Amino acid sequence: QGQLVESGGGLAQAGGSLRLSCAASGLTYVTAAMGWFRQAPGKELEFVAAINWNGGSTVYTDSVKGRFTISRDNAKNTMYLQMNSLKPEDTAVYYCAARTGETRYNTATKSADFGSWGQGTQVTVSS
Repeated sequence: QGQLVESGGGLAQAGGSLRLSCAASGLTYVTAAMGWFRQAPGKELEFVAAINWNGGSTVYTDSVKGRFTISRDNAKNTMYLQMNSLKPEDTAVYYCAARTGETRYNTATKSADFGSWGQGTQVTVSS
């Protein structure tokens, strides 16, 4: 069984930046599309961004377009989320996820399409 471990969360001021990392181990994540989701207090899990297996295709939710950048380094089995121009509404627990199964190569935006999840990292943006 593989494992995904997020890091890089913390406290930032509005307008600031944070970079999240997701280190993958165990499973062959090199061939898996991966993504970031977030969940704010009292709200449902929300898709943030996803990247296909080789980094050639990315997709973002509208609210983070132009501010967040998803990337991956398959040599390091690590995915990143660079978050710039942070807003208080970005405050949430951020989860990384990886697709599994025969369709794992391509991006997806629904949580049900991701079979492996990290434990989450808290991001808090103060105004």
